[in-house]
Amino acid sequence: MEKFYRAAPAQLVGVDLYLLPGQYSRYILYPGKTMADPAFCVAFDGHRRIAAGSLAEVAAATKRAVDAGVDGPVLIFDEIDGRPVELDLRGTLADVLARLPASPQDDELAPRGPGRPKLGVVAREVTLLPRHWDWLASQPGGASASLRRLVEEARRHHAERDAARLAGEAVDRFMSAIAGNLPAYEEASRAFWRKERERFMQVTDAWPADVREHVRRLAMRAWQASAA
Repeated sequence: MEKFYRAAPAQLVGVDLYLLPGQYSRYILYPGKTMADPAFCVAFDGHRRIAAGSLAEVAAATKRAVDAGVDGPVLIFDEIDGRPVELDLRGTLADVLARLPASPQDDELAPRGPGRPKLGVVAREVTLLPRHWDWLASQPGGASASLRRLVEEARRHHAERDAARLAGEAVDRFMSAIAGNLPAYEEASRAFWRKERERFMQVTDAWPADVREHVRRLAMRAWQASAA
């Protein structure tokens, strides 16, 4: 029976952090990469890192590792927020890659047919008080356009704060998923949130090398974002 594997939090070699107002969630730059590159991920086989890179690169490396019979569990994580990435590894490598979601830039570069341009607008329910609806209705463009403007303003205004929050959550998610049963896990978590860098390095020193390297780099990114 073919298996499904869950991805786990991510880490990349040589991470440098740049905060771009309004683009905090996805556009953290890495040496040699541009904003047009796909999102980064990292894959672990237990406590051993399999691969780090774009989703396609990590999916290919993970597929090869699983086919070779790794012990597991195999976990893949999003580099930015540390959320697990779900991959369906059934079939051939071509099958796996064909099932990957298209990146935003792929959608933007796709040929357009005749008619209204694709805007990428998603309809969801929003609950507001009557006075809020009245104010939105009085704004140029109506409620939807006003809400979009408010969200974009908030994204720009809170870019650095949101980047710091996401970076901290990435550390927390990765440590919980990978290092939850390792020695001094709770002490490491407390040291991270208290920004006690020396203590954090000390208590993670005995952790498996790949896990230790990854979590330390995530922590340094979070502290750097918080300082910014």
